[in-house]
Amino acid sequence: MENRGAQKISTGTTIMAVEFGGGVVVGSDSRVSAGESVVNRFFNKLEPLHDRIYCALSGSAADAQAIADSVNYQLELHSLNLDETPLVLAAATLVKNISYKYKEELSAHLIVAGWDPKRGGQVYGTLGGMLTRQPFFVGGSGSTYIYGYVDSAYKPGMTQEECRQFTKNAIALAMSRDGSSGGVIYLITITENGVKEDLVFGNELPQFYDK
Repeated sequence: MENRGAQKISTGTTIMAVEFGGGVVVGSDSRVSAGESVVNRFFNKLEPLHDRIYCALSGSAADAQAIADSVNYQLELHSLNLDETPLVLAAATLVKNISYKYKEELSAHLIVAGWDPKRGGQVYGTLGGMLTRQPFFVGGSGSTYIYGYVDSAYKPGMTQEECRQFTKNAIALAMSRDGSSGGVIYLITITENGVKEDLVFGNELPQFYDK
């Protein structure tokens, strides 16, 4: 993610979200950089848009945060005015509309994921003003290193725990190869029962080779 200043603030970033039968798993690395320097090793890139709807941020830090804050505000008004829980699709549509309307001014890519009573767990990509629902999405600079892995490892009908492990494995692989991704893994599991947050430290990251 980047900031509009003399030196851009960028998370580099690996973000990911996966659907399972009763909800979604959302994950990210935690590194923030400015040019060649790491300015924050423990930045949480998973932002709540509503009680059971989150987004994963990549691109410009200021831009992505501004989009998330705007959508959070609009969903709160929606929820109060209609006295009902907003749909995940509604949140993703708001993100998509803002991203497209200000595509020349903003540099950000958000993955929107969550649970609602109508459609259960859902994952949406919003890159370039497009809105696409898929069983899983990856994004950020680290994603280019793991497309082969996620395409091979993903299996329809995975359990919640399998999706959590799938997400941890993919982000750990990206962190080991992408110089702009690193730190720890933030992991969120969203179901009808609520939101569970986890933190995977460096010594707990999955290992795939002998150092």
